[in-house]
Amino acid sequence: MTYGNDSIYLDHAATTPVDAAVVRVMLPYFSQHFGNPSSIYRLGQDGKAGIEAARRQVANVLGCRPSEVLFTSGATESINLALRGIVRAKAPLRPDLSGTRLITTPIEHHAALHEVDALRADGMQVDILPVDANGLVDPQDLERLLETDATLVSVMYANNEHGAIQPVPAIGAIARAHGVPLHVDAVQAAGLLPLDVHHLQCDLLSLSAHKFYGPKGVGSLFVRKGLKIEWQQLGGGQESGRRGGTENVPLIVGMGEALKNAEALREAYTAHCRELRDRLWMQITDMIPDVTLNGPPLDGARLPNNLNITIAGVQGETVLLSLDMSGVAASAGSACTTGNSEPSHVLLASGLTELDARSSLRLTVGRGNSLDEIDTAAHILAEAVSRIRELASVD
Repeated sequence: MTYGNDSIYLDHAATTPVDAAVVRVMLPYFSQHFGNPSSIYRLGQDGKAGIEAARRQVANVLGCRPSEVLFTSGATESINLALRGIVRAKAPLRPDLSGTRLITTPIEHHAALHEVDALRADGMQVDILPVDANGLVDPQDLERLLETDATLVSVMYANNEHGAIQPVPAIGAIARAHGVPLHVDAVQAAGLLPLDVHHLQCDLLSLSAHKFYGPKGVGSLFVRKGLKIEWQQLGGGQESGRRGGTENVPLIVGMGEALKNAEALREAYTAHCRELRDRLWMQITDMIPDVTLNGPPLDGARLPNNLNITIAGVQGETVLLSLDMSGVAASAGSACTTGNSEPSHVLLASGLTELDARSSLRLTVGRGNSLDEIDTAAHILAEAVSRIRELASVD
């Protein structure tokens, strides 16, 4: 089964296992090279060298200077820092954020949306770019919103629920023409889409290692040189004074190695995922009636590993429990909202009814999946849906 476990894992958008090659690179930094990287003696400088090597690895994938890469505890911190840091830098002497304005979309991750809510409560103006039925932004809507001064534009590169890929280069070109910095949440894009910041025309970009076969608890934020930002975590002056606190050297080393490997494997990985994802869709539609695809078409602006579906007449959470008992791991949406009784804000913003949103599943494939697993998972899903629908009809 997937990765040697007893289950078929179809939730790679939630997290991925750490690649064995990444683990090997990390291990010496837990013991042999354990020194504090702020120390001047050799044992400490070995750790510092590991951090800087990882910084160069990330910079090589992003096409930026190593000095423009900041390591964080993960995507949530990176996104929070990007939004709050830029907005706060715009109003450093004011007690509130009146006079600042942020433009974003309704389908961002909660790491962004909750930070936006907090900034709005402090007086920041927020404008929302609408999305169409495929979950996509029209860049011309941004052009119209930028007729009035803005502080920051923040857009998710690829959505974590229905996989919609935003036209970020076009969005970046418009923001740049108006002199407004652009933050891109590229968490779901890493390993599947190009991350060159010059191509994307962005000024900030957030990543999280555990989405591309690296360790949990570490991420990065690209901050373009010269961009005015107010750093949020103060302390011992680590990360060139941008983020206080002793660095988590093993995890940072792991992130650098994981991103390097993910980029090297990207073409083969996307082809592998697309083949599995398309086969899964074909099997599902052959065996289960009244199933619809959420988000862009499979051959459109959509992540190649993502399948988000609505199955009429069932509750997504009920199907998930049945799948789990049969050894299939999947999701009803963002892993960060598990246990939340609210329907997906992403699917609602894309035009689904509350009923359809609650009847949706997210299936995301990855490196460890095989065609045989896909066939097995599709049959298990079909049996689960048939059983649940039958029980519902008896009631």
